[in-house]
Amino acid sequence: MADKRKTNSHHVTFNKETNQWQGKRAGAERASVVGDTKSEVVKKTREISKNQGTELKIHNKDGKISQSDSHGNDPCPPKDKK
Repeated sequence: MADKRKTNSHHVTFNKETNQWQGKRAGAERASVVGDTKSEVVKKTREISKNQGTELKIHNKDGKISQSDSHGNDPCPPKDKK
């Protein structure tokens, strides 16, 4: 059985082989979203991440994570709950 912590996130990355941006779930072989611009792939992948309640990791072209968003599965939720 797969480790849930590794597959409970979606990543937006740049695929150097196809020269396109892609959005896919961690551990998946194929991308769920493919596009020419980072913004369009982030938008579509964010919708999928929200629907599935996963973390969204957005990477730069160099592979470093530039932004991370939680959609219902925050590993470090805020402490003050008013």
